[in-house]
Amino acid sequence: MFFKHRNWTLSALAGAGLLTAAVNAAADGAIDFNTGEGYLQAQRKIHCSLRDDEPITYFWKGRAYARVPGVRDRMLFQVMGMNVRKCVSVSDSEKGDGYRLVSREIMLYLDPKTGAILREWSNPWSGETVEVLHVANDPVNQHPQFAVGKDGKERKFEPEVIDDVAFLTYEIPLFYPNVLGGEYQPYVGGTYHATEIFDLTANIKELTDLSKHTAAVNVAWVRIAQWLPWMKMGGRAGLMYINATGKKLANYTMLSECMSTNIEYKGSTILTYHFISGYIRKYSVHYLRRSVKSDTTVCNVKIYS
Repeated sequence: MFFKHRNWTLSALAGAGLLTAAVNAAADGAIDFNTGEGYLQAQRKIHCSLRDDEPITYFWKGRAYARVPGVRDRMLFQVMGMNVRKCVSVSDSEKGDGYRLVSREIMLYLDPKTGAILREWSNPWSGETVEVLHVANDPVNQHPQFAVGKDGKERKFEPEVIDDVAFLTYEIPLFYPNVLGGEYQPYVGGTYHATEIFDLTANIKELTDLSKHTAAVNVAWVRIAQWLPWMKMGGRAGLMYINATGKKLANYTMLSECMSTNIEYKGSTILTYHFISGYIRKYSVHYLRRSVKSDTTVCNVKIYS
């Protein structure tokens, strides 16, 4: 789900000129969005923390649908996921000081009615029962971020601010060779094609407050993509879309019991979250075969307050 290996462009949600209060707050010792330093501080408070190596956990849940031409859309699964990350300070001889975000994440596919973790799925088009491969993305890292952009100019943090809420929107078109498609994709097709859309919100006063090392963030995520390989849909026309909402958790212990029972946490560093047991065979760049602890674990929980 979360942003990996790309540089992002911010886009507006509504009218302009609403950043004045946030920018003027810099005079009171708060983050100044008009400076490169303020850009880095705001980004770190949203995506991770001002403190190096501090583990930050995001959680999300939603629904996945199938769209096939000529028929009504069908709900396939519920989904539930988590991403754990940290930021570390970096420096560059030309770009100066910056930071890098590193993370890993999992997402579970759940029964659309009961919320139970799926081990198998009955394909309604082919009639075949297939094994479910839950998502285990490792790593999900960003390129280093600096106070200056590729053009050499100092960066500014430019969210859209509506009332007391800062909005960040990201549209991420994905188009790259499919590792399952072989070397003839330029001739016969098969290139992986998807789009991810993120909308993040944070309270503008909390975001500019330098006394707080991180900010409470809510996130909405939409993914429009081809069929998952394990669904064994072949060349069937259609696509999938996922619509989910989530938030940055105050700490790892707030993670839903459904997910925490299937994750082992050892220590306090980011790279010590592991699936309990599981298969080891790599399926593709994006999917690792992993078992879950229970066939009957139900994940229709309410974590948001």
